[in-house]
Amino acid sequence: MLVGCSSQSDPGTPDVTSDGNAVGGEITVFAAASLRATFTDLGARFEAEHPGTSVEFSFAGSSDLAAQLISGAPADVFASADTKNMTETVDEGLVAGEPVDFASNTLTVVTAPGNPFGITSFADLANPDVLTVICAPQVPCGAATATVEAATGRTIPAVSEESSVTDVLGKVTSGQADAGLVYVTDASGAGAAVTTVPFEESSEAVNIYPIATLSGSGNPDTARAFTEFVAGPVGRDVLGRAGFAAP
Repeated sequence: MLVGCSSQSDPGTPDVTSDGNAVGGEITVFAAASLRATFTDLGARFEAEHPGTSVEFSFAGSSDLAAQLISGAPADVFASADTKNMTETVDEGLVAGEPVDFASNTLTVVTAPGNPFGITSFADLANPDVLTVICAPQVPCGAATATVEAATGRTIPAVSEESSVTDVLGKVTSGQADAGLVYVTDASGAGAAVTTVPFEESSEAVNIYPIATLSGSGNPDTARAFTEFVAGPVGRDVLGRAGFAAP
């Protein structure tokens, strides 16, 4: 766990981690789109616990973020919605130490409020009269969708494939689609803007979320402190209340 005792007892002493390294300054966190709400909350909590720190976020599909990092985009921390994209950054030598799994997520169906098409199962999405949006296959939520399709033998005739799960949700909440496949956490965060339809086959595709400090970080001590914070008790509490499961 992190220790921020000095910031509370003696304002003139730098905040430090449990191993004695100073925590302060700005870090940039690349995080999967499905983490926007929880990480925004955790960033504010981290800044409050460690005065003098600033956490900036870039949220997008994990595959897009990994591609940006591999192309040289500067960042201090990467949190992916799957192990595949994290592994790609590890293989490129971009990760310092070992990634830590901190959460997991599964898919659910969302529809317009009231579920006007009466969708009750994953199989109902195979109906071409239902305008369904899904994630593109290179995105973690898209890979999970493909896994469920393979397990069920049902192919969704999607009207579009989006680059992030939040884009799928946006198509449904804006009325551009009748249904979409999103993570349970995104459905929960949307509240009354959607009707959620769980399906038992979602257990065929559980996405594990890893987080890691990047080897090119200009502020590695603070980056490591943030990754520990996310994987620690506060992070688990915030993520759990948002609907994320343990990894």
